[in-house]
Amino acid sequence: MKPSTNFRYVALANEMEDNILEGTFQPGEKLPSLRKLRNQLGLSVSTIHQAYIELEKRGRVEAKEKSGFYVKSMNRCALYKPLKEKVTERPSKVTVNKLAETIIADLQSDEILQLGAAIPSKELMPLKQLSRIMKSIHTSRLQKYLSSYELSSGNMELREELTKRMLGFACKVSCNDIITTNGCIEAVNLCLRAVAKPGDTILVESPAFHCFLQLIEDLNMFVMEIHGCPQVGIDPLTFEKTVTSNHIKAVILNSNFQNPLGSVIPKENKQAIMDIARKKKIPIIEDDIYGDLYFGDKRPSTFKSLDETGMVLYCSSFSKALAPGLRTGWAIPGKFLETVKRLKLNSTLSSPTINQKVIAEFLKTGAFDRHLRMLRNKIKNQASSIALAVSKYFPEDTKITFPKGGMFIWVALSHKIDAMEIYHKAYQKQISILPGQICSSTDRYRHCLRINCGIKWTNRLEQGIKTLGDIVKEMYLNN
Repeated sequence: MKPSTNFRYVALANEMEDNILEGTFQPGEKLPSLRKLRNQLGLSVSTIHQAYIELEKRGRVEAKEKSGFYVKSMNRCALYKPLKEKVTERPSKVTVNKLAETIIADLQSDEILQLGAAIPSKELMPLKQLSRIMKSIHTSRLQKYLSSYELSSGNMELREELTKRMLGFACKVSCNDIITTNGCIEAVNLCLRAVAKPGDTILVESPAFHCFLQLIEDLNMFVMEIHGCPQVGIDPLTFEKTVTSNHIKAVILNSNFQNPLGSVIPKENKQAIMDIARKKKIPIIEDDIYGDLYFGDKRPSTFKSLDETGMVLYCSSFSKALAPGLRTGWAIPGKFLETVKRLKLNSTLSSPTINQKVIAEFLKTGAFDRHLRMLRNKIKNQASSIALAVSKYFPEDTKITFPKGGMFIWVALSHKIDAMEIYHKAYQKQISILPGQICSSTDRYRHCLRINCGIKWTNRLEQGIKTLGDIVKEMYLNN
């Protein structure tokens, strides 16, 4: 379990880790001595030493005998920064291949190393606790759940628990404002259909979550992509310029720990984007599915918490943080509530009662927050280990992201490398990845790939990263 951030040594470790990731402390640089920090911060030597040990556990620093602590070298990899291309973006039709179906199918096989999927490994999920809750459902209640439909808006107990969890992250939300869905993607689907129609243009951050692009494609809409920064997401000035010069019908954004870059839009930028969208009367569909998977001291803000007019349609799910197999998500559609409710009724009618009841009972026990603390710590350590392995085994000019939450590392290789070719070569060796080209309607990210950090760190995983590095190095030689 992750140590409580109430401990001063954890807060110090978090602050120093941020400094390392931002480049304040460089790879190989010696960190300040225990005594120097004691004098500077007024903390005990013991507290500072504990902070350094915590950083060592996270793979950020290493101790050298009789010398002190040093920033662990990331070897050759640099921080990924998108190119500032001088191009005029235009709305485009989306054509995303069926690779996503293959990646989902791979989840059924224990033989495939799942680096392409976007879920935590089963060792990180509270499956025993969820199973106990499921088994505790009395036969008479179970029969009732199996023989009737749930309310189209969702199970009332779950919606009540969700209302409690949304305190501080949404403006004046009651359980009647929430609609449960079959995962987050159904929530996004319903919300998009509520605010846009075929032929409309939808704005997304680029690179984008491939399912957003597939959804836009299937609904016969156009997409407008604007570049995102791996640290702070889309820029409000670029956003304003884009929505002013184009007829944008709606915006879909991962506001926190964007898939695949891992960026977090700062609160002040969220407010600026909200103000621009409100003036232009453009709805924002906010996918906050990774919001609970923050690595720092507190959860980042949401667009929904700033929404006073109902123009934000908030979407999330328990698929990444609890159990993907339960397929339980939810939407808070704001002023579009009745439209989304009707679309839900006319498409899937309702979501399974049993799944919602199990999650509601789990939330009532308080176990979810304890589980999240463990999960965040595990994923954070795994992300550090994977980043170090990529740095160690991939070519010198490789660039990677260092997310502060979420579940991904984005890897950029030489532009002469085709990530789809990496995918096919890796698949022959029982390794599944996600090539960057399916994260855009263009070929802009053909040389990039996304790696899932939700996988438990093992020798097999490290060997898989090494194998990927060997494949890439061989491709370098052949180009």
